[in-house]
Amino acid sequence: MKQLLTLSFAVVSLFSGQAVLAASGDSMMLQSGDFVGYSFWLISMAMSAATIFFLMESMRIGGKWSTSLNVIALVCFIAAFHYFYMREMWVTTGESPTTFRYIDWLLTVPLQLVEFYLILAAVAAVSGGIFWRIFVGSLVMLVPGYMGEAGYLNATVGFVIGMLGWAFILYEIHAGEASKVSAASASAATQSSFTMMKWVVTVGWAIYPIGYFLGYLAGGTNAETVNIVYNLADLLNKIAFGLFIWYAANEDTSSSHG
Repeated sequence: MKQLLTLSFAVVSLFSGQAVLAASGDSMMLQSGDFVGYSFWLISMAMSAATIFFLMESMRIGGKWSTSLNVIALVCFIAAFHYFYMREMWVTTGESPTTFRYIDWLLTVPLQLVEFYLILAAVAAVSGGIFWRIFVGSLVMLVPGYMGEAGYLNATVGFVIGMLGWAFILYEIHAGEASKVSAASASAATQSSFTMMKWVVTVGWAIYPIGYFLGYLAGGTNAETVNIVYNLADLLNKIAFGLFIWYAANEDTSSSHG
């Protein structure tokens, strides 16, 4: 318990310091009616809270599930810091370029996708090929997208290559080796978690290519709307994703102790 309290205090202090820096100065205060700013603040605090929750649960559950819970805590930690910065940028400049989001996505998306391997490895014998296919697929999905949005690559080419990377990932988790291992070897809780996670990647992540298409291939769209939608999508796609992992870990541990 003492370790949990110490860890929680350290994380809260770190995030509090970042929040104070982000909110210092009259020009950096949220204005009434700034719903984009509200959404940045909401996701920043939610990610901060999720980081603490997953770290504490990792220490409580421990064992074979600790890596999975630590990784999703790291995902939320990176996202929280990123969104504090993006919130500061929005209230001081009125801008939030999508390319800056790739700083977050290039770190957190591969970590999230590797969770498919980690939760299976916690309950079954899994080949390293699953890890590398999912990891490489995430880079193929993200890097061309960033290059297209940043102007280093034709926007259409970047979009097509990124979609191919996403399609490869969807194949792996719906019909590939990862899906087969989950169906054949995983516990009931892990199978349920795997299913919910793959639908987050399938349905929840669809908002990102839609946003790319509207913003870069269909003549552009309202920046405020895009930011609010992306923020709320990240809130769901990261925290809900992590809760599904936590569910599998908690259920598996409870059943083994029962």
